[in-house]
Amino acid sequence: MNGFKSRKHRKGCFKPAALLGSPNYLTVYTRSNMLKLIWLFSALSLLHYVHAFDVTQNSNLVVYWGQNSYGATHSDTANFQQTLSFYCQDNSIDVFPLAFMDEFFGPGGLPVIDLSNTCNPTSDSVFSGSSLLNCQFLASDIQTCQSKGKIVTLSMGGGGAGGIWNLFLGGSSSTRPFGNAVLDGIDLDIEGGGTQFFDSFINQIRSHAASASKKYYITGAPQCPFPDAYMGTVLNAVAFDMVYVQFYNNYCGLNNYNLSQDWDFSVWDNWAKNTAVNKNVKIFIGAPASSTAAGSGYVAASTLGSIIAQTKATYSSFGGVMMWDASQAYANNRYDAAIKSYLTTGGAAPPPPPPVSTTTKPPVSTSTSAPHTTTTTSSPPTSGSCAGVAAWSSSVAYNGGAQVVYNGHLWTAKWWSESDTPGGAAGDWTDDGACTNLAAVVVAPSAKITPSVNSNAEAATVAAISSNPVEISAAKTASASQVVKTASPDGVSAAKVVKPSSQVASQDANTMPQNAKTVEVQAIPVSVASAASDAEETADRAHARAFQV
Repeated sequence: MNGFKSRKHRKGCFKPAALLGSPNYLTVYTRSNMLKLIWLFSALSLLHYVHAFDVTQNSNLVVYWGQNSYGATHSDTANFQQTLSFYCQDNSIDVFPLAFMDEFFGPGGLPVIDLSNTCNPTSDSVFSGSSLLNCQFLASDIQTCQSKGKIVTLSMGGGGAGGIWNLFLGGSSSTRPFGNAVLDGIDLDIEGGGTQFFDSFINQIRSHAASASKKYYITGAPQCPFPDAYMGTVLNAVAFDMVYVQFYNNYCGLNNYNLSQDWDFSVWDNWAKNTAVNKNVKIFIGAPASSTAAGSGYVAASTLGSIIAQTKATYSSFGGVMMWDASQAYANNRYDAAIKSYLTTGGAAPPPPPPVSTTTKPPVSTSTSAPHTTTTTSSPPTSGSCAGVAAWSSSVAYNGGAQVVYNGHLWTAKWWSESDTPGGAAGDWTDDGACTNLAAVVVAPSAKITPSVNSNAEAATVAAISSNPVEISAAKTASASQVVKTASPDGVSAAKVVKPSSQVASQDANTMPQNAKTVEVQAIPVSVASAASDAEETADRAHARAFQV
């Protein structure tokens, strides 16, 4: 409004004082000018408009943050997990579950949280008499994301509703880990232990939220075999707003989408419409954000884009895509932005990546794996020449502006592209003309890099946990295909590398008392883990299909 006051009064201009003090002014102020004024205020209001999260849409993108999954398999710290607000700079991601709250009743009766290289026991303080980390420096990050219309929830394995409400949601406590930031709900990621009492927990959260001034969301992340061995009971008992089905590390993963006997989104859609308490619950396709984010299930962005289009057209319960995790997505050529593009426009150009921001806490290296091979970008060709430009490869993801050689022509990517042939129907590439010099064309190495395995490791497993065991919600012995977390030698949790790859047919045989929360998880050589996974697949299928009568 200061701009209006500083202007000289001219006929037909907005004059607040005159409007308030002169009854004759209204006769001068014409209808046309009034309409212009209304338009101006409407335009100004749009400048401050933030698109609010809408759970009813089918284009939402959920990306877990907190575990620095990329750091578990790579050593280049530049791509390690950034602070939360770094991932809120554009409209790609709508929901951020913070991973994880690993233990509810820790020392002092308070929970234990773990945010890997961002907030951990090595670098950060805890509240007196407890093991609850003080991560209050994240309050501004959380509020920044919320101010952009995104929601931030807490991913957890269990607990008491009153304590969670006061520590993380709309209640009050002197030991709030995220300070005055109020999270938007909770996410249940139950992969072990008992199945009882979660319904009571959710109902109590709902009761607290009923009189609150803001909306709170309840979400869950079951594995794709139906019904989920650990979450099936609570999913049927209480209302969920969104369910992020993990279509990876299982026979029903995205990699088996074309196998109708394995891909079971239709079963989850049927559950949503006919069994779920909330008949408007949205079902999400859970996907790994890169080939190193999970043991199996990763597919190229273009492949997932095709799956998204077919699922949206077929199932009204479809709500979007869930992704594990933010660090992997950004390092994988903004996989999140590419998928958001498919969700909203069917594959138009995604936004460019934001500049790397300076965080208040430098990343803590939590990886002990060997450095992975990187591809250096070739120099631009000289005018009319393809010298030094890499040949196009279907296994490489290209950002907008990248140049390749294909069929004797120089091509430039219009936007992010993977697996789309230059000159193909997708229209991802601009033909810059025939090459005049092919002598120095370089063949691009594959972007699908597999970490090497020490041959000596074939004989024995290597402990992933040192003197400081990782607390996990799954209180059971992990098999070769159930590596859930790793830790660096200094005891700092590095990542939730691979979620359990199978649901057990007999729950009781693999369940320990709820208070038995501490287990030591071992890293298994690739060949051993692969063999174990193959051996379990038949049992997985039998268990899941026994319930699909």
